[in-house]
Amino acid sequence: MEVKVAQLQPGCVMSKDVPGLTEVPLVKRNTVLNEEHLEFLKAFLVETVEVRPRLADGKTFVPGAVKEEPAVEEEQTASKETDVGEDYLSAVKMYKKLFESWKEGKAVDMSAVRSLFESLFEKIHHSPDYLLHLHHLNNKADYLYHHSVYVGILSAFLGKKLRLTEERSIQVGLCGALADAGMAKLPSAILRKTGSLTEEEYEKVKKHPIYSYKMLKGVPGVTDSILVGVLQHHERYDSSGYPLGVSAEKIHLFSQIVAVADMYHAMISERHYRPKRSPFQVLEEIEKERFGKLETKVVEMLVQSLVQSTIGSRVRLSSGQEAEVIFFDQQAPTRPMVKLSDNTIIQLVQEPKLHIEEIVKK
Repeated sequence: MEVKVAQLQPGCVMSKDVPGLTEVPLVKRNTVLNEEHLEFLKAFLVETVEVRPRLADGKTFVPGAVKEEPAVEEEQTASKETDVGEDYLSAVKMYKKLFESWKEGKAVDMSAVRSLFESLFEKIHHSPDYLLHLHHLNNKADYLYHHSVYVGILSAFLGKKLRLTEERSIQVGLCGALADAGMAKLPSAILRKTGSLTEEEYEKVKKHPIYSYKMLKGVPGVTDSILVGVLQHHERYDSSGYPLGVSAEKIHLFSQIVAVADMYHAMISERHYRPKRSPFQVLEEIEKERFGKLETKVVEMLVQSLVQSTIGSRVRLSSGQEAEVIFFDQQAPTRPMVKLSDNTIIQLVQEPKLHIEEIVKK
């Protein structure tokens, strides 16, 4: 029976090959479809396929109704992007004010911090592709505040993806946002420095998790999980981290999540000593870095969630060509399949010298 791709469901069995641009079919006859196959067929703009009248479990296949997708005006999309960008920049501005108050010795007001972030956490959860663009709003002078806001929203996003409860996801987001609060206790000369830190200065910076912990201890609304997460967010599984150099079994889940979010944003961001970098290249490096240092399931969730949100995006390759991301393989998510303007399909996993330089447009 011939049905539209939009009517398919996991468990459908192909009765005919789906032809591709080469001799190899996109999907072979007798394949039992899963969610990944369905996304793959949509990515290749396949409209109809031939399937068997029964599902793999023997039940009769009843094609679903095709829902008409409402057209989205470019102006509406641009407006939505602007709204999220403005909310993010507003949060950075407010966080900077809070940070300045902590430098003056004022206590952390957890209710103020929470009210600053909760709506932003929710918006990012529903529109994760913004996580691939917000670093463009950074400026080098205010990097510390951008970093705290971004690490907070990415930590909350990863918490939800890892199936934490709603409240726990918010808590790990707040943990990420406050992990560097202790930087307020460092000398201003270190915070403003644009060059490399001396060994003595770096040793002082490495104490900021302890300062953050002390600032938050006893504050109403700060849970034990937030406290431990803040203290341990620079610890690593091979005991090479700081400030305590603890081993893997002692590192809290919140710390594991914040550590990955912290590393990702630090690597993609423009700094005084380094230009901003491609999310794809950074994700690839973090994948390699995880072994022995980071929690694998958190890294995998970061990589797959962000790469999946780029399906349908226009990207610029290191060759200078523009292409559309059409499919990613879970075995090599940072090397997706892309389609050039002349419909040429490139599997980046087979082109090690070629990579995605920039995401141009969704």
